[in-house]
Amino acid sequence: MGDLEIRPATTEDVPAIVALLADDPLGVRRESPDDLTPYLTALERISADPNQRLVVAVREGRVVGTLQLTIVPGLSRRGATRSVIEGVRVHADERGSGLGTRFIEWAIEESRRENCQLVQLTSDSTRTDAHRFYERLGFEATHVGFKLSL
Repeated sequence: MGDLEIRPATTEDVPAIVALLADDPLGVRRESPDDLTPYLTALERISADPNQRLVVAVREGRVVGTLQLTIVPGLSRRGATRSVIEGVRVHADERGSGLGTRFIEWAIEESRRENCQLVQLTSDSTRTDAHRFYERLGFEATHVGFKLSL
């Protein structure tokens, strides 16, 4: 893992990020690598928000993973700040290499640096391998998530 770099995403990374997002049974239906305009607009918004971190994992000059970390100040839990890990993707060639663990550990450490008291994430109910992965890292499935498409 020594040759792995985790750094903020740039506009040059967007095609690789979108390819990662689209490279699974769920993402292939949701993402559109043919038109990067909405992704570039989203990156501008993310980059302008100090509570957002969109990062990539790079090995040998190639983007091999991505995730977004959001810092959320709140009133509940005695004014606790929490972080939300979202959009975690690891290139198919890198799965099982330890990259996912390293990536989530990075997000947890970044959350600690931001004085977060809680790290949370959601995972699609069909991603049973991901659920086992997160549980091995100490996450607990304590809530039921709901979404409403607008």
